[in-house]
Amino acid sequence: MRGSLKTVAALSVLAMAVATACSSNSSTSSTPPAGSGSSSSTAATGFSACMVTDTGGLDDKSFNQSSWEGFQAANHQDSSISIKNLPSQSTADYAKNISTFIGEHCGIIVTVGFLMAQATETAAKANPNQKFAIVDCSYASQCLAKPVLPNIDQLTYNTVQDAFLGGYLAAALTKTGIVATYGGEQFGTVTIYEDGFADGIQYYNTHNHKNVKLLGWDPKTQKGTFAGNFTDLGKGAQIGNTFISEGADIIFPVAGGVGLGTAKAVQTADAGGKHVNMMWVDTDGCVSAAAYCKYFITSVEKGVTTSVTGAILSAAHGTFKGGAYVGTLANGGAVLGPFHQFKVPTAVVNQLNSLKAQIESGKIVPPTKSPV
Repeated sequence: MRGSLKTVAALSVLAMAVATACSSNSSTSSTPPAGSGSSSSTAATGFSACMVTDTGGLDDKSFNQSSWEGFQAANHQDSSISIKNLPSQSTADYAKNISTFIGEHCGIIVTVGFLMAQATETAAKANPNQKFAIVDCSYASQCLAKPVLPNIDQLTYNTVQDAFLGGYLAAALTKTGIVATYGGEQFGTVTIYEDGFADGIQYYNTHNHKNVKLLGWDPKTQKGTFAGNFTDLGKGAQIGNTFISEGADIIFPVAGGVGLGTAKAVQTADAGGKHVNMMWVDTDGCVSAAAYCKYFITSVEKGVTTSVTGAILSAAHGTFKGGAYVGTLANGGAVLGPFHQFKVPTAVVNQLNSLKAQIESGKIVPPTKSPV
């Protein structure tokens, strides 16, 4: 899915759009200036873990920030692991930053996002003894080109699982009997969420003798509503208003920054007396878009922090094998986020917990036509 490279480019723009205090030239306060190659760990020797950010900066409230939190967690668990990062101002910086870290003999280099696939592959082929991990990119999704390289750990996320829970929750909470979802562009990383969301709604209908209707996506035909990009807030508002006019009272945008436009539409509808809510995607919406937290029932998230921590620890402790890590509900790589300000009935919470356990055990296998 080489077209997916365009997706992450758009998502990188999203990262800047939703950041509240973003600075692509700086790192977190625990780390010296990223370009210095210095580490937040005090260990003079030991294992060095190095991160090349996407263009949104460390404080992007998205994948860069979540990945860096994974680095910090690894350092917290093993203080002999020193951590570094280099920011990318543009896509042209990817190969340069990777090369810098190769020269510094990093134990593992983690690159963040689809757009870094080519630079990561090129470096991995030229340096077969250098360990890499790449966030949200795999051979299965055709983000990486075959042959499979054993020195790249592909960090991917089976979000059909947590999206299934999100769909069930939406169906359980709707007052109008109509919910909606839409995507930024039609890529597998988008439609896997929509497949899960749709199946969760259908499961609710079947087991509760209801007929909740889903707007915006048909899992059978794989056709639905798409904004055409991940950055146009006006388009998000337009799509949101259309769904609201058609009776939807819960909307799940899988569209990056476009979803902020939908959040504004939901806010406007609420001010006008219509009770409408949302779910956020990829990260915790109450962090990514805190101004709209009161409208977010939950977030359907990727467990980026958990997966990055695991990749670093495996490399540091001699268990690195490369290949594909798949984030699931069971291993914390797919997460239905906290409810924050939203009060979900206890009976529904109990049902979600039961469904989660059945998905983890394999008793329920949410279907999807999208590769992980």
